[in-house]
Amino acid sequence: MTTRLLLISDTHIPGRARRLPAAVLREADAADLIVHAGDWVAASVLEELSQHGEVLGVYGNNDGADLRALLPEVARQTIEGLRFAVIHETGDAKSRERRMDAAFPDVDVLVFGHSHIPWDTVTPRGLRLLNPGSPTDRRRQPRHTMMIATVEADGRVDVELVPVE
Repeated sequence: MTTRLLLISDTHIPGRARRLPAAVLREADAADLIVHAGDWVAASVLEELSQHGEVLGVYGNNDGADLRALLPEVARQTIEGLRFAVIHETGDAKSRERRMDAAFPDVDVLVFGHSHIPWDTVTPRGLRLLNPGSPTDRRRQPRHTMMIATVEADGRVDVELVPVE
């Protein structure tokens, strides 16, 4: 079997955009699971995404008490036999791989946000680290982004960084 994931983070609505871009909603409709790595800012974003499919999400540092009451700091789910975790912040990039290996020894794929900078690496232990950037706030990046991840039953995870116009 194959599972299609939409990975997004740092939507910052309404501060950075009035609403989610149409491209994000189209991909949400096509996904088997929508993964949001925090900084929604408005709970209405969670409500809207939930109308498009199942959502796995966490709160971020810019999310208020309303979202913190609905979402965990770390979310976990097994997908096609792979252990996924989602968190908003992972700290500075220089020692990220070492720190995440230590913090998530029982995880195969870690989705994170906060920096608004796309990231796709594999740690020395084999942990895949994915940051989809932001579909609404490109912060020092040439364009807004999201990721589409296809998780195969054989354990392969194919990831595409998708520009959001």
